[in-house]
Amino acid sequence: MSHGFETLAIHAGQDPEARTGAVIPPIYQTSTYAQDAVGTPREGYEYSRSGNPTRDALQECLAALEGGPVGLAFASGLAAEDTLLRTICKPGDHVVIPDDAYGGTYRLFAKVAERWGLDFTPARVSDPDAVRAAIRATTKIVWVETPTNPLLGIADIAALAAVTHDANALLVVDNTFASPYLQQPIMLGADVVVHSTTKYIGGHSDVVGGALIAADAGLGEGLRYHQNAMGAVNGPFDAWLTLRGIKTLGVRMDRHCDNAERIAAYLDGHAKVGQVSYPGLPSHPGHEVAAKQMRRFGGMISFRAAGGEEHAVEICNRTKLFVLAESLGGVESLIEHPGRMTHASAAGSPLEVPGDLVRLSVGIETVDDLLADLEQALG
Repeated sequence: MSHGFETLAIHAGQDPEARTGAVIPPIYQTSTYAQDAVGTPREGYEYSRSGNPTRDALQECLAALEGGPVGLAFASGLAAEDTLLRTICKPGDHVVIPDDAYGGTYRLFAKVAERWGLDFTPARVSDPDAVRAAIRATTKIVWVETPTNPLLGIADIAALAAVTHDANALLVVDNTFASPYLQQPIMLGADVVVHSTTKYIGGHSDVVGGALIAADAGLGEGLRYHQNAMGAVNGPFDAWLTLRGIKTLGVRMDRHCDNAERIAAYLDGHAKVGQVSYPGLPSHPGHEVAAKQMRRFGGMISFRAAGGEEHAVEICNRTKLFVLAESLGGVESLIEHPGRMTHASAAGSPLEVPGDLVRLSVGIETVDDLLADLEQALG
């Protein structure tokens, strides 16, 4: 029997605990497990790097929400990304990445993986022909964010899946900005979905984590092997906090989207704001693709300050309700200057972001209060 998203978020992997009937899965805060005999662990649990019941509950839920057979949880989104790269790639291989990617992802490729011998090429992932042109004989992965971070570009997942698979490569989609509530890349042809669960999935700015969901069980088992071999797993309490956040993902995302739509429309008509990047605006170049593959358009907005870089910095410094902070996807609204904060590592590279760019993570507060805060901050 199939279930709806909100039902899966509350129940997948989360049956009442067998011994006591506890409705919420316990936090198995243990490093190791007693074995019944040599080579006979109970229910397969030997050591918590290799397996932990709380993490397993989270992993089962993540897989159910993204529609894949294998879900894996990690200590951070970048830990998940690194594990993925070293599972699929070897020195001498090549990856196509977005020309508008999260600064930490770019740093992983440019400062870590490239030294290991992994080559990469940035490409505009909103243009399937540009991605096709960037693919080489050695390309193993086409890596996509949609929406992208921080410019909110949109990639057509189904079209890129066709391009990628024609080249015998794997399509990896970072689904952090959308969350599985708004978009399910595996259903559109992606091979692996990546999340920073720190963001919308956790949803409360109180836990760091990452996830991989594989469309193929064989690939999933390869990722699971490397998860254990490399060891970048999340602890049981972090897994429990993330699982608690997932339960309200659907209702939170609806409010994030409600608020973001109001704020994007307000900014789009403001004299002190230049270009507004929000996929829900009909003027956004990726609007039609986003409408096709997303349930709604998300809670992230970027805009260019009409007064230039210093004006952008001033706006970030003036807000009262929008907290000046990195990260995104929590219940509280955040504001940041990507060029000097989350994307500083991309300075001087092809992925450098405009200095006048401001990024908003729109929370679930009363939207009129958020609008008033932006009005006074814009000056």
